[in-house]
Amino acid sequence: MGFYLRPTAVEEAVRALGERPLAIVAGGTDFYPARVGRVVDEDVLDLSALAELRRIEDAGDHIRIGALVTWSGLIAADLPAWFRTLKLAAREVGGIQVQNAGTIAGNICNASPAADGVPALIALDAAVELASARGTRRVPLTEFIIGNRRTVRMPGELVTAIRIPKPSGVATSTFLKLGARRYLVISIVMVAAVIERAADGTVGAARIAVGSCAPVARRLPLLEAALAGRPIGRALADVATARHLEPLAPIDDVRGTRDYRLDAALTLVRRALAELGTAT
Repeated sequence: MGFYLRPTAVEEAVRALGERPLAIVAGGTDFYPARVGRVVDEDVLDLSALAELRRIEDAGDHIRIGALVTWSGLIAADLPAWFRTLKLAAREVGGIQVQNAGTIAGNICNASPAADGVPALIALDAAVELASARGTRRVPLTEFIIGNRRTVRMPGELVTAIRIPKPSGVATSTFLKLGARRYLVISIVMVAAVIERAADGTVGAARIAVGSCAPVARRLPLLEAALAGRPIGRALADVATARHLEPLAPIDDVRGTRDYRLDAALTLVRRALAELGTAT
C-alpha cells in the first residue's frame, strides 16, 4: 500500500483530499473485493475514525444521515414510518456482514445501476452533502449519479451526509425487489415508492423510482403526475401502464432480458401502489 491516512476529523480528511488524489474507503465492501489477489497500491483515505459521520440527526425540516452510517445502523435507528422504503432496501444489501460494514454513502458513491439503496433514496427525494476546501454544497441524488459508476463528485470532495426532507403530511412508502432468488442476489428490477396523503384522502404527491432498468435509477414523472389527486386505495395500481415506463432503458444480460425487465418493472410498480393504497 502507498500513502495511508486515517483522520479523526472531517477537516483533516478534506484537507488531505485537497492535497493529493486518494482512494476513499469507508466500509470497504466494494473497495477490497475489487482488489482480491493483488497488493493494494493506491493512496488510501480511511474514513472509519470519523465518529461525527456516524450519526443520524433530526435537523428540523430534514433528516440528516451521516456518510458513515451503516445499513445495520439504519435498520436499528428510530426513524419515522415513511422511512420504510429505505429500511426495506437496507435488508437487501448483501448479507448481515456487508450490512454491518457497508455504508449508505458508499452505496451511492459506488453508483452501480443495481445499488439497492438508490431507488429508495431517490423516492425519498434525498440530496447529497459534499465538503471540500472550497466549502459545502448539496446536490439532489437524481443529479449526483450520472451513469454506471459515475457521479458528479469532484476531486477534493468528500460526501459527508445524505439529507432527506420531511414530507408535508402523512406519508407511506415501500420497496420491492426482484432477483433470481430471495436473498444475497443482484437485483433484476427494484421499485421504491412514496405516497404523501392530502387532507382529503387523495394523493398529495407520489414519487416512484425504478432501479436496475437503466444506467441510473429513474423516477417515473408521468406516473407520478397521473397519481396526483387520485383517491388513495387499491385502485392506484390500475393507473400504472407501460407508457409510464418510458424513462427506463433496460438491457439484456445474464439476469434477464430487456422485455422481461420492463414487464417485471410494471408488475412491481403496480404491486407497490396496491400496497400503499391500502396502507394505514
